[in-house]
Amino acid sequence: MELNDANLQTLTEYLQKTLSPDPAVRRPAEKFLESVEGNQNYPILLLTVLEKSQDDVIRVCSAVTFKNYIKRNWRIIEDEPNKISDPDRTAIKANIVNLMLTSPEQIQKQLSDAISIIGREDFPQKWPDLLTEMVNRFQSGDFHIINGILRTAHSLFKRYRHEFKSNELWSEIKLVLDTFAQPLTELFKATIDLCQTHATDVNALKVLFSSLTLISKLFYSLNFQDLPEFFEDNMETWMSNFHNLLTLDNKLLQTDDEEEAGLLELLKSQICDNAALYAQKYDEEFQPYLPRFVTAIWNLLVTTGQEVKYDLLVSNAIQFLASVCERPHYKHLFEDQNVLTSICEKVIVPNMEFRSADEEAFEDNSEEYIIRDLEGSDIDTRRRAACDLVRGLCKFFEGPVTGIFSGYVNSMLAEYAKNPGVNWKHKDAAIYLVTSLASKAQTQKHGITQANELVNLSEFFINHILVDLKSPNVNEFPVLKADAIKYVMTFRSQLPKEQLLQAVPLLVTHLQAESIVQHTYAAHALERLFTMRGANNTTLITPTEMAPFTEQLLNNLFKALAIPGSSENEYIMKAIMRSFSLLQEAIVPYIPTLIGQLTHKLLLVSKNPSKPHFNHYLFESLCLSIRVTCKANPDTVGSFEEALFPVFTEILQNDVQEFVPYVFQVMSLLLEIHNNSIPSSYMALFPHLLQPILWERTGNIPPLVRLLQAYLEKGAATIASTAADKIPGLLGVFQKLIASKANDHQGFYLLNSIVEHMPPDSITQYRKQIFILLFQRLQSSKTTKFVKSFLVFINLYSVKYGAIALQEIFDGIQPKMFGMVVEKIVIPEVQKVSGPVEKKICAVGITKILTECPAMMDTEYTKLWTPLLQALIGLFELPEDDSIPDDEHFIDIEDTPGYQTAFSQLAFAGKKEHDPIGDAVSNPKILLAQSLHKLSTACPGRVPSMVSTSLPAEALQYLQGYLQAATVQLV
Repeated sequence: MELNDANLQTLTEYLQKTLSPDPAVRRPAEKFLESVEGNQNYPILLLTVLEKSQDDVIRVCSAVTFKNYIKRNWRIIEDEPNKISDPDRTAIKANIVNLMLTSPEQIQKQLSDAISIIGREDFPQKWPDLLTEMVNRFQSGDFHIINGILRTAHSLFKRYRHEFKSNELWSEIKLVLDTFAQPLTELFKATIDLCQTHATDVNALKVLFSSLTLISKLFYSLNFQDLPEFFEDNMETWMSNFHNLLTLDNKLLQTDDEEEAGLLELLKSQICDNAALYAQKYDEEFQPYLPRFVTAIWNLLVTTGQEVKYDLLVSNAIQFLASVCERPHYKHLFEDQNVLTSICEKVIVPNMEFRSADEEAFEDNSEEYIIRDLEGSDIDTRRRAACDLVRGLCKFFEGPVTGIFSGYVNSMLAEYAKNPGVNWKHKDAAIYLVTSLASKAQTQKHGITQANELVNLSEFFINHILVDLKSPNVNEFPVLKADAIKYVMTFRSQLPKEQLLQAVPLLVTHLQAESIVQHTYAAHALERLFTMRGANNTTLITPTEMAPFTEQLLNNLFKALAIPGSSENEYIMKAIMRSFSLLQEAIVPYIPTLIGQLTHKLLLVSKNPSKPHFNHYLFESLCLSIRVTCKANPDTVGSFEEALFPVFTEILQNDVQEFVPYVFQVMSLLLEIHNNSIPSSYMALFPHLLQPILWERTGNIPPLVRLLQAYLEKGAATIASTAADKIPGLLGVFQKLIASKANDHQGFYLLNSIVEHMPPDSITQYRKQIFILLFQRLQSSKTTKFVKSFLVFINLYSVKYGAIALQEIFDGIQPKMFGMVVEKIVIPEVQKVSGPVEKKICAVGITKILTECPAMMDTEYTKLWTPLLQALIGLFELPEDDSIPDDEHFIDIEDTPGYQTAFSQLAFAGKKEHDPIGDAVSNPKILLAQSLHKLSTACPGRVPSMVSTSLPAEALQYLQGYLQAATVQLV
C-alpha cells in the first residue's frame, strides 16, 4: 500500500463505515480493514490519518484501530507469519512518542497504550532509546507533554506490580531506575513547588495534581518488587512530601460532584497505597515515618464524609490501617482497649452501613453491584476494606474485638426488631458485621473455610437468616433477602447439611424474585451448593434429595432468564448447567421442552455475542442435555441435530467467530454418538471444514481437529468412496499443522486417525509423502513434543500395517533409513513417551518390529535388536523421562496470539480417551513374551543367545518375569 492521497482517502472512508450502527455497512468495512492489515505501510497510513485528518471522530477511530492492530500483531510468534514489516516497525517506534505527545488527550491515551504494548515486547533490548526520549521531554515544562510521558511510563511500568521475580526483570527495573528515578524525583519536587506558586489558579492546579497522582502511581510500581537504593536514600524527600499532601486541603480542588472522586481524593488514595506498601514490605526502613502517617490517615478517616466520591480514598486509608495492624512490629499501637473501641466505633461501623448510593446501585445498576459484591472486585469498597480491617485486628485481638462487636450486632438487631420496615438497614449492617467477624479464611470453591470460634454461625442462621428466606413475599426487603442468601453461600462449608437442605427449596423460590441481585444470588448459591462434595467424593446434595424440587428448580431457572435485565445472566446459566450436571437422568423428561428454549436463546445471543461466560455455560448446558439424553437413548441424537443444525448453520454462515469453536465441539459430540455411519447432513459440511481460512484462527484448531477425527472414526469408508477428492485437502491440513511448533501435536492427532480409520488403499499413494514431510520437520526443528508424537505415529503405523511395511517405507525413502530411525530416535527417546494409551501403542509397535520384521534378524539392523528390546523393557519398567531441553520451555501449546478467540474447551463436550488397539491387547508385557516365544520357535536357539549375551542382568530379570506370567519360554 503506497503512502498516497488516494489510499488515505479510501482508508478514511472505511474507518467512517466501521462506525455505522448498521451491521450490513459495518461488518464488510471491518472485514476489509482486516484483509489489508498485513500490507506494508498500513499502520503508517493509519497514523497519517490520525495526524492529518480534519475530522476528530475519524482521528480517534484511527487511534483505536491502530492500538487494536498493534495489540493483535506486534508480538512475533514463532511459526506464524510476521504481520508487521520491519520498516513499518522501525517507523512506528521512531514517530509514535512524538505523535502521542502532540495529540489531544483522547488520542494520547490510545497511543500511550500502543506504546506500552510495543514496550512490553521490545523494551529495553529492541527499543533502547525509549526511556531517554521520554526523560528528555520532562525538561519541556509543558505539562500536557509531561503528563503524556507520565501516563505512558505508568502503563509501561505497572506490570512490575505483578511480574514474577527474574533476573531479566531485575535488570530491566535497574535500567529504568538508573535513567528514570532521579528525573522523576526532581519532577516531583518541582511540581510541588509549582503547586505553591499557583495555589490560587484552579486550572493550573488541576494539571499539576494529575501529574502528582501519576508520579505517585509510578512510585508504587518502581518500589513494588524491592526497595531500590535510590528511593531508600531519598525517602525523606518522598515521605515528607507525601505526608504534607495527605494533610493538604485546598478549597479550589474540592468538587461539588458527590459521585466522582476529585483530583485531591485520587492523589490521597494513591499515597495511602504507597504508605501501605512501605508499611507491609519495608517496615524497618519505614519505621521512623509510620506514626505520623497513622495519625494523618486516622484524621483523614474521621473527617471524611460518606459521599461516594470518597470511597476509594476511605477504602485505601482503611486498607493502610489493616496492613499496619496485622504486623507484629506495630501491634503496640492498637493494644489499648480504648483505641480498639474507637476504631470500631469511628471507622468500622460507619463504613459498613448500607448507604442510599449502595441502595441505588442495588436497584438500578445491579450488574456492577454483583461484580463488586460477589466476585470480590469490591476491593475498593468501604465495606470490603472495613471487613479486612476487622480480620486484621482479629489476628492479635480476636477476643476483645469480638466482644466489642457483639454489642454492636445485638443493638443493631434490637433496633431492627423495633421497626423492621424503617430500620432494615440496621439488620443488613449486623449481618455484614457477623460475616466479617466470622470469616478467617476463604476460597472461591468452598466459601469460608476457617471461622472465628467465638461466633455461633448455625444459631445465627436459625434465629436471623431463615426468617428472611422463609418470608412469604419474596419481593419484600430484597436487600435483606440477598444478604440471607449470601450468608448461606458464604458459610456453606460451616453450616450442617440439614440446614443447607432446608435452604435449597427456599433458594429455588427466590429465583422468582423481581430484584436482579436477589435472583442472581439465589442462582449462584444453588450452583455453589450443587458443587459441594460429601463422603466418597460424591456430591453433598444428591439427585434423590433434589427430586421433590427438580421441576420447580428447572422451571424457575428458565423463567428467571425472562426477567428483565437477566436475559443473559451468566449466574443463572451456570446454575442451569450445574443443575443438569447434578440431576443427570432426572432431567431427561424435561429436555424436549428445555432444548427448544436453549436453542432459541443461542439464536438470540449469536446475533451479537457480548457475554463470554454466559455463552460458555449455554454451550455446556447444550452438551449436558445431549450427553445425558443420548446416554439413556442414543437414538435421540437425531432430534438434537434437528433442533441445533439450523442455528449452527447460521452461526457458521455468518462466521460468528466467538461461537465457531463451540459449534465444532458440539458437532463432534453429536457425531461421536452415531453408530459407525455418518449422516449425509455431516458429509455436506465436510468440504467446508478443510477451507484454509478456518485454520487461520488458532482458536478453531483443537475443536476442528477433533471434529475431523470424529468424521474419520465414523465415516472413513464414506469419505474414501464419495469424497476421495477431499483426501489431499485433509492431508493439506495435516501439513499446515505439522509445520507449527505450537500445533504439531494436533497434526499428529489427525494423522493417527487417518492411519487408524481410512481404508489402506485410499491413502497408499500419499504415504511416502507423509513420511517425507515428517522427516523435513525433524531436520528443521526437532522438539521433544514432536519426537514424542512421531514415535506414537510410527508405532501405530507398525501396529496397523505391520512392521515390514514400516521398514520398507523408510528404506524406500533412503537406503538404511529404518536403522537410523530405530537407532537415533526410537531407542534413545521412547522413554519420553507419556500417557497410558501412547505407551501401549509404542509397546505393541516395537514388539512387532522386534518379532515380525525379518530385516531385524538377518541384516545389519540385527545389532539394534537387543538395544531395542532393552528400550522396550525400559518403557515398561523405568520412570518416564520428562526432561525438556532448556531452549524448549517456551513452547506452550495454549499460547494464542493477541486476543483472537482463544479456544475454550467445553468440559461437558469432553472426549473419551480412545485406544486404537483396544481389547486386542490387554497387557503388552504378555504380548511381548508371547511374540518372542513365537519368534524363537521359528528360529530356535537365536533369541535366547541374543538375549543372554547382550541384555543387562536387570532387564533380563524383568523379561523372565514376563515369560513366566505368560507361561511360555524361549527355545
